[in-house]
Amino acid sequence: MDTSKFEIDCVESISEVLHFLSGKWTFLVITELLKGPQRFNQLRRNLGNLNTKGLTDTLRNLEEHQMIKRTVFPTVPVSVEYSITDKGLAFSDVFQKINHWKHEWDSPNPAPSPITK
Repeated sequence: MDTSKFEIDCVESISEVLHFLSGKWTFLVITELLKGPQRFNQLRRNLGNLNTKGLTDTLRNLEEHQMIKRTVFPTVPVSVEYSITDKGLAFSDVFQKINHWKHEWDSPNPAPSPITK
C-alpha cells in the first residue's frame, strides 16, 4: 500500500476517531455500558466514583457522537438512563481486536534488552 493512500484511508480516520474518543474516561464508560443500560449514579459508582463533571462531559461527548443514548423517564424526580447504541456496540469489535492483538504480541517472557550495563 502506498503511503499516501494509507494516510488518506487509515491515518485520517484513526485521527478523527481518537479525537472524539480521547477523553480520560471514554473507553471505561463504553465498556461499562456494553454490560447494559445504567443510570448516572450507578455508572459513576461502577467506575470508581469518578467526579460528576468528568462523567457528565464524557457522557455528553459520547451522546453527541451517537455512541450512547440518553433516555429520560418522566418520574419525580426525573430518571435518566444511558445505554449503548448500535454504533457503540459495533465499536466493541475494536476492543476485541485490541484484546486479541495484546494476547498475541504481549509475550510473558520478553526478550532481554540488547543494552548491557
